[in-house]
Amino acid sequence: MHSSPDTNSQTESRRRPWLCAVLLVVLAVVAHGRSCWSGFIWDDEQYVTENKTLRSLDGLRQIWLEPRSIPQYYPLVHTTFWIEHHLWGTTPAGYHLVNVALHAVSSVLLWVLLRRLAVPGAWLAAAIFAVHPVGVETVSWVTERKNTLSMVFALSAALAWLRYRFDQAGPRWLVAATLLFVGALLAKTVAAMLVGMLGVIVWWKTGRFTVRDGLALLPLVVVGLPLALFTVWLEKHHVGAIGSDFAFTPADRLLIAGRAACFYAAKLAWPQPLAFFYDRWTIDARQAWQWGFPLGVAAAIAGTWWQRSRIGRGPLAAILMFLCGLFPALGFFDVYPFKFSFVADHFSYHATPVWCAAVAAGITAIAVRWKVDPVLPGAVVLAVLLPLAVAR
Repeated sequence: MHSSPDTNSQTESRRRPWLCAVLLVVLAVVAHGRSCWSGFIWDDEQYVTENKTLRSLDGLRQIWLEPRSIPQYYPLVHTTFWIEHHLWGTTPAGYHLVNVALHAVSSVLLWVLLRRLAVPGAWLAAAIFAVHPVGVETVSWVTERKNTLSMVFALSAALAWLRYRFDQAGPRWLVAATLLFVGALLAKTVAAMLVGMLGVIVWWKTGRFTVRDGLALLPLVVVGLPLALFTVWLEKHHVGAIGSDFAFTPADRLLIAGRAACFYAAKLAWPQPLAFFYDRWTIDARQAWQWGFPLGVAAAIAGTWWQRSRIGRGPLAAILMFLCGLFPALGFFDVYPFKFSFVADHFSYHATPVWCAAVAAGITAIAVRWKVDPVLPGAVVLAVLLPLAVAR
């Protein structure tokens, strides 16, 4: 018995998304799988190996109800550590494997989200995210379960909210988006910036942002703002981001923000060399050259706004969403790692998908204009990035 051509075509169309998703998972595992043979580093001791809250049922209660019982109040992260501690103790391979799996899931979710938004080169963007060397620090560092777990929830929340906003799918999708957003916040409150990203997406797709759009985002603001402010308070009074190392003037913070934004964009474009700690810059508002960074960012925003009728709203939307993803780590709020450096690879994890989408869309647009199969330049990019990630 032979299938008809129509049946074969329908079967292929059903299989292809699954094959694309599986390939993304394979890329993520190839790029980051060797971390499963790594050990614990730096503050993994506080989070896992010496964390007494992971050893008992009462510890689980402390994780949720006593914020100062854990290094940072990200109870969903510590709950996963609690579960894993009872499964494989302090064997690092299990914790690393979960991080790799979460990153792979995020890569697939990013692809689904970009397809939903009709971004050219959506799969390429997700593939770049899956293998990008700057993501190695997050995926290989057990403590940064904060990033990998929150990313899964944030992307899921975005998909649910877009379904509510653009598909008129009913309030249950807004409820689902809010609950998923809470999950992202309880893993890492940098996910609060998803609200700004969604607002930019609405403007990008419709050319306006209405009161109705604001009301649709209001539940996310209501749950996100208090948790974000609580994290800022804990970072100072519990983690220790206080003292002379954090005595910055408003001008200093603007210089840090501009330079950090440029640093992350450049490091994603050319991820060499990478370091666990980068040199801590000397900030001096009297040095004119340091103002070139924030002025450059402002010029990019102004230029893409001025030219939006010619080049479209996409480039400006990409810049704004990239800055949203970076905002918690740009120096406007004190975080303890600033004691050592103003930048770190894991700070850019939530902004990386935006950069990947912009690059993939650009590659696709250029390939179409030059009448080249977009697969070819995409393959070249992956051929460069994948070995760099594996070599970390």
